Amino acid sequence: MPGLEAEHWKIEDLDFSRIALDKVRPDENLFYLVTSASFIESGSDLYTHNLVDFFRGDDEVTDWLSNYWEPEELQHGQALRAYVRHVWPEFEWDTAYRGFLEEYATYCKVELLAPTRALEMTARCVVETGTATYYRAMARATDEPVLHDLATRIATDEVNHYKHFYRFFRRYREQEKLSRFRVVGTIGRRTLELKSEDADCAIRHVVKARAPHRADDTAYVQQLSARMNSTIRTNLSAGSTLKMLMRPLELPARVQTVIQYPIKQFMQHVFLR
Repeated sequence: MPGLEAEHWKIEDLDFSRIALDKVRPDENLFYLVTSASFIESGSDLYTHNLVDFFRGDDEVTDWLSNYWEPEELQHGQALRAYVRHVWPEFEWDTAYRGFLEEYATYCKVELLAPTRALEMTARCVVETGTATYYRAMARATDEPVLHDLATRIATDEVNHYKHFYRFFRRYREQEKLSRFRVVGTIGRRTLELKSEDADCAIRHVVKARAPHRADDTAYVQQLSARMNSTIRTNLSAGSTLKMLMRPLELPARVQTVIQYPIKQFMQHVFLR
C-alpha cells in the first residue's frame, strides 16, 4: 500500500530529557489537552476492533487497520502518556485511565457506526481531520520543543491515516453509488460530533484524578472544555482543515470557493461550543 514502506517513528526518537519543564508544568490548560488526548488514543484498540468487524471480508482495509492504524494510534497514546509522566509525575495516570476506559468502552459499539461502509469511511475522514487539526493546534500552542515535536509527529500520522481512509472511501463510494447529498450529511453530522462524548468522558476522568473535589462540578468541567476549545480554535490551520473536510465532496473548484466561507464559519461554531 502506498506510504506504508516508510519506517514509522518510535517513542525512543523523543528525548524526554530535553523537556523544558518551566514552559509546560504550570500550564493547566496544556495538561488537560495532553492528558485527555493520551486517554482517547490509548483506548483506540476498542474502536479498531469495531471497524475490523464492520469491514470484515475486505482484507485490504482490515489488514491496514490491524497492522498499521491501531499500532500507530496506540503508540500515540503511549508517547503522550510518557510525556504526562515526565512533566506531571504526581498525576496517577493508570488509575484515572482505568476509570475512563470502563466508561469509554460503553461508547464503542459497532451499531454506532455509519449505516454503510462508504459513509463510515466518510466519517473516518472527518474524524482524522479533527485529530490532525487538534494536534496541529497543540503544536502551535506550545513553544516547549519536545511537545511541539510529538504533536507534529502525531498530526503527520493523522494526515497519513486520512489519506488511506479517503482512498477506501472513494472505492466504496463507487461500489455503493453514494450521492453527494449523503456524503455532505455525514460530514456535517460527524463534524458536530468532533467534540463528542469520548472527549467529555476523558476530561471528566482527568478532573476526577487531578482535582477530585471538582469532579462533580459541571460548570468547572465545562469551563475547562471551553478553554481547551479556545486553544484549538485559536491555533487551528483553517485552510488545511477545510481542504481535508471538503475533499470527499469532490466539488468543482468554483463551487468550493463559494461554500468555503460558510464551512469555515461552521467549523468556528464547532470549536466555540
